[in-house]
Amino acid sequence: MIDFADTVRKALREQGRSLRGAAGELHYDVAYLSRVLNGKQAPSPELIQALNELLGLSLEVESAAHHDDEMDAWELARRVQASDVGPATLSRLEKSFDELAMAYPKSDPEDLLRSVRKHSAYVVKLLDAKKTLSEHRRLLIVGGWLSLLGATVHIDLMEDDAATARLRTASTLAREANHPEIEAWCQETEAWRVLTDGDYMRAVEISRTAQDIAPAGTSAMIQATAQEGRAHARLGNASQTYLAIERVQKMSASIGSPDTPEHHYRYDPTKALSYTATTLAWLGDSAAEPYAREVIRRLSPSDDVSKWPRRVASANLDLALTLLKEDRLDEACDAAQKAILSGQVAPSNHWRALEVVRAVEARELPESTDLREAYQILRAIEQ
Repeated sequence: MIDFADTVRKALREQGRSLRGAAGELHYDVAYLSRVLNGKQAPSPELIQALNELLGLSLEVESAAHHDDEMDAWELARRVQASDVGPATLSRLEKSFDELAMAYPKSDPEDLLRSVRKHSAYVVKLLDAKKTLSEHRRLLIVGGWLSLLGATVHIDLMEDDAATARLRTASTLAREANHPEIEAWCQETEAWRVLTDGDYMRAVEISRTAQDIAPAGTSAMIQATAQEGRAHARLGNASQTYLAIERVQKMSASIGSPDTPEHHYRYDPTKALSYTATTLAWLGDSAAEPYAREVIRRLSPSDDVSKWPRRVASANLDLALTLLKEDRLDEACDAAQKAILSGQVAPSNHWRALEVVRAVEARELPESTDLREAYQILRAIEQ
């Protein structure tokens, strides 16, 4: 403990910092920091990490600091800080949200929803705690993101009432925190929900509202534009569809690839491929085929369809629709069968799978019986 205290005091002196000033920057009570440096109280892992970051030190952090996903550890850490929330707790919540958003493409919706509920409940608890204005805003923002992700999962599970409630919560938190990107994502998510219900004109309107709100150059702006394009495709508005695709591709190219492309709220070129494939397939344009095949090539981890991310299953549905229009029937049925059997078609996309099944049945193809059976099994599993 003496070495720890001496190291911190020396760094403070060399950097011209006072004990009170350092405590203020770290959002810790000066009396607590003084007790630690006088050997009267052990430093928390969060304090050690905060001192490392502030002073450029490399003090050893106790192993307890690594239990980021344990709510009881978070609770213990925040109780010894001047703020009842504290920067370490907020950082953990923000990191946890990012991890959940990155897990979204491959996670079971029910499992993901349980995690979202757990973290959202913790945010609710902290909203009543003592905190700085800056901490309050960060808490509102992470709560908004969690509510938005929860709404997205509810839509996947066809739980519209719960999705609507969470979207309203996310929008409220976004407005309170003055965070237009979250608010734009809420509108974009609602546009997708409306589109899956078949109200394509309303989907166009909401997508445009999202674009009006979204900051320029953000992922929310790109996604909202893509959503408008898909709605136009369902309406058969070819010129508006192609215009939206062009805008999406241009904006996607300008922002480049993110560090975490699997993050649901980070747009990346592979997503642009996916949305282009779906949009063109719905429009009946054979140009959808190379886009769908490129998504499958890039994202398929193996021939084991059960390991596919959802975007690969969707790309196979897009491919099947396109191939059916070109009378390449065997290939179309094979792609559709793989998509349905993968188990990666979310309930909110069952209608897309059914669209392919009905197209095969309309042609009275021999594969129609197997496809219908596979689809019914998929529905039974999800119910």
